[in-house]
Amino acid sequence: MKKQAETTKRRVPWFGALVVVVLAATALMALVIAPPDAQQGNAQRLMYLHVPSAWVAYLAFAATAIASVLWLVPRTRSTSWDLLAGASAEVGVVFTGLMLVVGSIWGKPIWGSWWEWDARLTTTAVLFFLYLGYLALRRAGGSPDQRAKRSAIAALVAFVDVPIVHFSVNWFETLHQQGTVFNRKLGEAEISGTMATTLVLSVVAFTLLYCYLVVRRMELLALEEGFEERELALAIEERLAQETPATVASVPS
Repeated sequence: MKKQAETTKRRVPWFGALVVVVLAATALMALVIAPPDAQQGNAQRLMYLHVPSAWVAYLAFAATAIASVLWLVPRTRSTSWDLLAGASAEVGVVFTGLMLVVGSIWGKPIWGSWWEWDARLTTTAVLFFLYLGYLALRRAGGSPDQRAKRSAIAALVAFVDVPIVHFSVNWFETLHQQGTVFNRKLGEAEISGTMATTLVLSVVAFTLLYCYLVVRRMELLALEEGFEERELALAIEERLAQETPATVASVPS
């Protein structure tokens, strides 16, 4: 097990280098090679950030929900699932925030405003704040098991909003466009050629970036867990050291 962990640790930097290369290729495709949209012009290039950010947010929150279920089931309960849930949620919040910011920048020239109380935008904002609350809950006091249990339950409650966000453009009349790759008629592509290739590459690049960030964040969370345990052990030792002289003094000679 230790040897496997060391091997994985050596491979992570190489994986990080791969992520950088793929992201660089994506930037080249998005900014130079892919043409501007006939109607939206260069503003359409923001799609290569917006769409993969949305995908990674969904992926991250799904991973958090699955890891939370696996922690709640006694047979599969493990600290690793709790660490994965927390790390994935943190990355998901970052990409959700990026999705909102990029969407707002795109909305200004296309819609004429930075923000509209559109169904997709509103439910996404709710999703962002739900998972911010989840992360705040993970920082609350209590034993590791208590924290993990309440966080797992909160993650499952928050995940209910994910399908609402995704299907909001179909359930409600919204300003937000239908799916970029497919519209309501399954199989009828809305994007093709170099633009489609660039979009697929951006989704792959952001997915790899998500995996890298989650692995790194899990490593840091594991270190933080160990630090908290050491701090607790030190505090107990100090408390015992303070009480021992008083106990000795109270014993009659």
